[in-house]
Formats: sequence, structure tokens, C-alpha cells
Amino acid sequence: MPKRIVATLSILGLIASGLFSLSWGIWGHQHINRAAVFALPDSMRVFFFNHIDYLTEEAAVPDLRKYLIGDRAEPDRHYIDLEAFGPHPFEVLPRSWDAAVQKYGEEKLHQAGILPWYIQDMEKKLEQAFRNRRVDEILFIAADLGHYIGDAHVPLHTTINHDGQLTGQRGIHAFWESQLPEMFGANYNFHVSPAKYIPDIQGEVWQIIRHSHSLVDSVLVIEKRLKASFPQDELYRRDAAGQIIKNKYGQPVYTYAFAKAYHEALHGMVEDQMRRAIQELADFWYTAWVNAGRPDLTTLDDPSLTQANQKIFKKAYRLWQQGKLWGIRSGSEY
Repeated sequence: MPKRIVATLSILGLIASGLFSLSWGIWGHQHINRAAVFALPDSMRVFFFNHIDYLTEEAAVPDLRKYLIGDRAEPDRHYIDLEAFGPHPFEVLPRSWDAAVQKYGEEKLHQAGILPWYIQDMEKKLEQAFRNRRVDEILFIAADLGHYIGDAHVPLHTTINHDGQLTGQRGIHAFWESQLPEMFGANYNFHVSPAKYIPDIQGEVWQIIRHSHSLVDSVLVIEKRLKASFPQDELYRRDAAGQIIKNKYGQPVYTYAFAKAYHEALHGMVEDQMRRAIQELADFWYTAWVNAGRPDLTTLDDPSLTQANQKIFKKAYRLWQQGKLWGIRSGSEY
């Protein structure tokens, strides 16, 4: 387990292999996990900052398990196809896993995706990790939880039309969650409110899913309308032979002009969803710690580690208060 600011584990080489694409993209997931650290109270923030590079890089590991090693249990955890439960899913879906299994059976739930229930399960596991005061367990689960909370804030992770395949809009998934933040995220504000306690984890999870799902129509309709009115020869970047340029995952690369027009037409939606994810992640980490009895995290690291990081911690925290993140250089997919 890494115990210094300089990262000792790098997954960027794996990402660059081009074997898979990531939800939110590696850029988004890493920025969400990293920014959430600074929203924690002092009693948690120093410990989490001591391991901030691990938390940052591990943000994409659930996708590594899914695509790189083919973990068959992994894919269902990243989404929920709400339409599989009828026209009014929030009125019929049980909040708890046991009740959902009793009503629909495990097979149907896994087919439709188990994201909201898996977040609940991971939060409980993080509580136990805090109680056990096991550094490895705390960091591993905290980083993983960040990934799934990030996924829950991507509207297209809540619909069966997850890549616009039902509306003739294939490629919109990666466009929205990867290309847009990569192109325009340098100007996003990553400062959020101090972490707060969540009294009802189940209710909070379903509120996240409900809000994300409410954005699906806008994500799709705005893109379709804009594409119809945009000069067709200016939609995609092309090489010297006139062929559409694709990224390392075989996805078409939109021009800066079209990406900018879509990003602006969304009126800040991508940045807002990323900021919501940062806030929720900090709240979930904090809530798990409180529910575990507020264990003293300052004794889990060697004091020399905290002392060595003190100066850079102050600098990083000041930058975060200005909306910026220190010390992060994510891999590029576009």
C-alpha cells in the first residue's frame, strides 16, 4: 500500500494499451476521487491526503477489473437500466437489495444492473473497514466507492439507451463523459462544501439515481438537435484522407467546434454532475467514518509521513479552495 505523495502505482500504461474505455474516463474518475479528499474534516483529511495518489489512481480500477481481466461480477455494478422496471421505476423499485431480490429475483436485477444497491453495500463495507482500522481495507474500498458514485452521476448509466444506440446516437456516451471533461475540464471548479453526514444512505443513493436519470432526455435531445443543425462536414475530426479520426478505443472524435457547442448547450451539466459526485463521495466517506464510531485515523500512519506531507498539503488545500487540483496528470483518451 503506498504511503507517500509520489505515486508508486501507475495504471496509465494499462489505460494507454487501448484495451478498454472508462466510465467518466480516467480523467473524470481521478479528479472526482482526488477532489473529495479536501472536502473531508481535518480528522479525516490528513490521513486521506497521505494516500491521495493511491485514491486517485485506484479510481479507475473497477473498470480495469471489468475490461482488462474480465471479472464477470463487475459489469453489473456500473449501471442500472431503469426502463427494465416499467414506466415508473422509482415507484416500484425497492430501496434495499433483499426486498428487490424478493420482488424481482437476482437474475433480473443483474441483467438490469445493480449500481444503486452496490453503492449501499460498499458503504457498509467501508464502515467495517474503519472499525477494523485497516489501512489497506479503508483505502481500497474508499477508492472503489468513489468509482461507483461517479458512475451514478453519469445520466447514461441509468438508461437502457446507454450509448444512444436506440436513437441513432452511438458514441454519445464516451462523448459526454470522456471527451467533454477532457477538453473543457481544466476550467471546472472542484471546490465543494465540507462533507456532511447522510442520515439515510438508501434515500441518498436513490436520490442520486433519480436526478441523473432526469437528465437523460436532455443529454440525448440536445445532442440530436444540435447535430441536425450543425454542418455535417464539421462534426468529426478527419485525417488527410478524409477519414473520421477515432481515439484508441475506436470511438469517433468530434471536432472542437461541435464539442464546444454541445458543452455550452448543456449549460454546465457535465461540470455540475462532476461536482455533485465529488460532494457525494466526500459525504459518503464521512458518513461511513461517523457510523464506524469516528476512529482516530491520525495513528494509522507513521508520524514522519504526515510531517513530510504537511507543507505540500497546505499548498494543495489552498489550491482546492480556489477550485483547482494540485499534482494530478490524468491519461488522455482524446
